[in-house]
Parts: sequence; C-alpha cells; structure tokens
Amino acid sequence: MGLNLEGGSKNFTFSTRKRNAALADHIIVSKSNYPKDSFYFKAESFFNAATYIEEIGVGNNYGHRPMHEQSHGEKFLSLVKNRFCGNGLYLLDEPESALSPQSQLALLIEINYLVEHNSQFIISTHSPIILSYLNSTIYELSQSGISEIKYEDTECYSLYTSFLNNPEQYLKHLF
Repeated sequence: MGLNLEGGSKNFTFSTRKRNAALADHIIVSKSNYPKDSFYFKAESFFNAATYIEEIGVGNNYGHRPMHEQSHGEKFLSLVKNRFCGNGLYLLDEPESALSPQSQLALLIEINYLVEHNSQFIISTHSPIILSYLNSTIYELSQSGISEIKYEDTECYSLYTSFLNNPEQYLKHLF
C-alpha cells in the first residue's frame, strides 16, 4: 500500500536501515475503494517515526506538546487522536507496548469512533483488552496456518484469565 516499512503514512520517506519486506512480496491488497487515509504504527520503530514528524515540522499537529516531550503512550494516543481522520486503513503492530491498561481502553474509544467514520483497523496484538473490541474478527496465526478464533479461545485471554484468577500459583511455580 506504499506505507513506510518503519511506520507512518505514504509521505514518510525516512529510513534508518535497509528493510526486507518479504511479506509484501507475497500478498496483494485488493480493494475497490482505496482509503482516504492510511497509517502504519510499528511499536518498535515509533521513536524514529516521531523524530521524522518533528523534523518535518508537523509535530505540534499531533498533540499539545512536541512528540518527544510526551511519554511513549501519550505520543501514540496523540497520534491516533490527532492524525487518524477517518475513512482510513490503519495498521497497528502491537500498540499495547505503548499503553497502560487504562490507555488501551482509551484506544478502544478512538478505534470505535474511527470505525463509525468508515475506517478499518488491522491490529497485531497480544492484549486481551484490545482483542475484546466488539464486532472484530480475530485471526490466529500459527504453525498450521491462519484461522478465525473466538476471543475466549485466544491464548492471551486464557493466560491472563488464568493468571488473574490465581497469581499465587503462577508466581510459586515461576520462583
């Protein structure tokens, strides 16, 4: 779709290292109407994207303070609130790495608003909070392929539920 492999929109031209886009060589995006907006959030390189935003002089358009004066989570929520404008396709790679549980709930509010404004999200996550979004389709990628799975059957839901129901047992086993 022409998005920067390190994150950002089609207009993000920075590159901090040569990247191999092997997956892109094996998929074809097919859509009758291309989205008005698109953005790729990649947790591991968001610092580089935020630096690029400040370098091109649009950092103040992404919140009340420059990007690097905000925490990682504040920066990400500022991006979603101030940059994502609807009628878009947004790819989020592990957004929970930037967010506390409370901020993950705030993200769900923003996602819902954008979905109501004709947006679609493709999210790679290990967060049971983000996975809980109503009316989402969850796919599990495993050695045997890709399959649709129910929220309650996901590994992260099972592990979090089991741990929260009996943390002492887990900690006793671990230590």
